Amino acid sequence: MTRRRWLADRVEGDHASLLGDHADHLSRVLRAEIGQQYDIATPDGVRLGRVVSIKEGCVDFLLSDFLPNPVVITSEITLALAIYKFDRMEWAIEKCTELGVTEIIPFIAARTEKHLAHAAQKRAERWRRLATQASEQSRRAAPPTVDDPIKFDQLIATDADKDAPAPIVLAESETTLSLASTLTEAQSRIILAIGPEGGWTPGELKKFTQSGWKPATLGPTVLRAETAAIAAVAIALSHLQ
Repeated sequence: MTRRRWLADRVEGDHASLLGDHADHLSRVLRAEIGQQYDIATPDGVRLGRVVSIKEGCVDFLLSDFLPNPVVITSEITLALAIYKFDRMEWAIEKCTELGVTEIIPFIAARTEKHLAHAAQKRAERWRRLATQASEQSRRAAPPTVDDPIKFDQLIATDADKDAPAPIVLAESETTLSLASTLTEAQSRIILAIGPEGGWTPGELKKFTQSGWKPATLGPTVLRAETAAIAAVAIALSHLQ
């Protein structure tokens, strides 16, 4: 039986710990016991960990052998995700984490509902927890970075900072250039922008073009935002790896 993998919250030499709710899930929900072994992902690699202490809000492991990690993502895919209904957005974050995105940038688009935009800052920590849980489930060695929500104009400005070749915006208005056709094996870092429910405004599409983003389509059907995010990431991975 495959051992469950956990991402360590704290590592000190040959000891690692899960903390807070992370630890309580293992101890209370999964009923961890002293002596049980798990795969523990640390900054230096995945190691075999044996439970040596269980306390409220803290589970401690003694680390031993480094383990092979067959889950290796060679491409860096940043997903810029417009904020929309939180339940659907969280589903996209979870599934795109499982697929292998390296960074998720939530941002406020023109058609993001105002109450969601106001509440988004308080959801960031929850999104990070979901990404951590999805990383453990999919046996990743590290979770994606989930940024604090930013505004649309800040997203456009991140282009130069990310040093990514031809950032790509998925747009219904693009009818001929497919996402697959915009990708080459030589690329290793890309940014994919997914719009909110209701799509991009003409003004946003103009700003994307002026900032060097390349438009692409996922096909003739109109996809929900969460479906578009998952499909775009899957297509990108299949072409870049």
